[in-house]
Amino acid sequence: MKKWIILGIVVILLTIVGSSSMYEVREDQYACVFRFSEIVDTQETAGLHFKIPFVDSVKYFPKATMLYDIPPSEVLTLDKQNMTVDCYILWSISDPQQFYRAVGNTNEAEERLNAITYSVLKRSMGTLAQADIINMEDGGERNEIYEGIATSVDSQTKVYGIHVEDVKIKQFDLPESNLNAVYERMISERNQMAAGYTADGSKKATLKRNEVDQTVNIMISNAEAEAAKLVAEGEAEYMKLLADAYGTQEKKDFYEFMLALDALEQSLTGQEKTVILDADSELGKILMGAANAG
Repeated sequence: MKKWIILGIVVILLTIVGSSSMYEVREDQYACVFRFSEIVDTQETAGLHFKIPFVDSVKYFPKATMLYDIPPSEVLTLDKQNMTVDCYILWSISDPQQFYRAVGNTNEAEERLNAITYSVLKRSMGTLAQADIINMEDGGERNEIYEGIATSVDSQTKVYGIHVEDVKIKQFDLPESNLNAVYERMISERNQMAAGYTADGSKKATLKRNEVDQTVNIMISNAEAEAAKLVAEGEAEYMKLLADAYGTQEKKDFYEFMLALDALEQSLTGQEKTVILDADSELGKILMGAANAG
């Protein structure tokens, strides 16, 4: 009986020793092995690892990228105007041993990141005028500013075993005291732009109207000239016909006879069919002559 008790105690002790000599590392973790408060090993490979039982201890640090939303802070622009910057940082631990020795934990790391990022933002925004920041519409220009800020912050956090992957500015806000002045300036600028567009449009409209008026005048002049030409041609043809009609005495007499008949025909309209002719008139002589011949 005593033998089985001793065997059970041995098994229990071996189990305790075995479990305390192993530790597990996940994919998203660094594991630092401590021995008498000093780091003796660092593991970043996922799986089961071994340590000296009851002597070594393990502390874990995140390997994944973390997001730290920095509290909004005020900066001074090149023209000495206050602006509130709201941004966030994407960061990760690059060297867990150095990270532990320099800051110890993520809360302390975020405080360091806050201070360093604010300093870089203050220096970067100090090179830009407030109007340039507000009117910044070029995405490429903004990205250059962000990249410059991220690079500068990353270079200063390397001593803490931290890698800053990106710094993104969510928005620039104006202090309440500056809002009205900025809005009024923006409205004035937009009004000036609108006035410029209106003046340019009026100028173009005037030029177009002048061009159309000139075209119309040319068309009217050409039409009048063509009409005058046609009238002249008609008069010439009329004069030619008259000349042909009166070329000989016989043609003259016949033409006058036809004109007289036309006049007579025009007078015999309506209900009245009686015509009074002077016996001395040419038509009267012709008709009287025709009657006497009959």
